Amino acid sequence: MAIEVITREDLNEFRTLLLSDLNAMFNSKPQQQKQWLKSSEVRKLLNISPGTLQNLRINGVLSYTKVGGIIFYAYADLQKVLETNKVEATPNLFNPKWLVR
Repeated sequence: MAIEVITREDLNEFRTLLLSDLNAMFNSKPQQQKQWLKSSEVRKLLNISPGTLQNLRINGVLSYTKVGGIIFYAYADLQKVLETNKVEATPNLFNPKWLVR
């Protein structure tokens, strides 16, 4: 049985290779989002209850497609609803607490 000695240089080389592999993984193209989501996926994504999701459907806020007994939501519609209801942040110019260090 042969004995191999691992030196600091070997560990540094391994670390460099590992870091480059991890960087390649994190900087690679992200997985493409699904086009259609089920109710459970939408509830999890928006962190809302089934009743809230039903209210969004009933009030016409979220469009949906029903196939059999399964309700599907277009991911693009979810993004559109979030963007149209977005409230822009405006700093309070008369009391700029955000400037205080």
